[in-house]
Amino acid sequence: MFREMRRKKQELSLEDSIAILKRATSGILAVSGDNDYPYAVPLSFVYDDSKIYIHCAKTGHKLDAIARNEKVSFCVIDYDNVVPEKYTTYFRSVIVFGKASILDNPEDKMKAIEKLAARYSPNHEEGRRKEIDDQFKQLCLVEIKIEYMTGKEAIELAKMK
Repeated sequence: MFREMRRKKQELSLEDSIAILKRATSGILAVSGDNDYPYAVPLSFVYDDSKIYIHCAKTGHKLDAIARNEKVSFCVIDYDNVVPEKYTTYFRSVIVFGKASILDNPEDKMKAIEKLAARYSPNHEEGRRKEIDDQFKQLCLVEIKIEYMTGKEAIELAKMK
């Protein structure tokens, strides 16, 4: 169903890929947009238990696209170092394929927003709680259930291990 990586020597382990998702603070969500044009948008997110959570407005391009087609991809760049003298880039990245859905259940929504808030404001619990309480009714949360994940790094980085 999903393509295997051609350059196996550059493939990251599942554990390394998950570690990247846990430490990254932004990624690119790609959906099938209007008139079959791809639509990719940078977002803050949190990874938890084979799922990615994002928050957004209750209306918009990405939600319209998800309503039409739940299949999405999400990409995170962990490391990007251009090496001009070698005409290459040392990189490390992860791409995820999965199915996105809007969280409607208030309990699921609360769990997701608490994870997101703790990820980005870990030392401000009281402020997080107030912000969540004030904004909860307006929040839209999207859950991406990961079906396939692959990580890759530059061959130069792979050789250093």
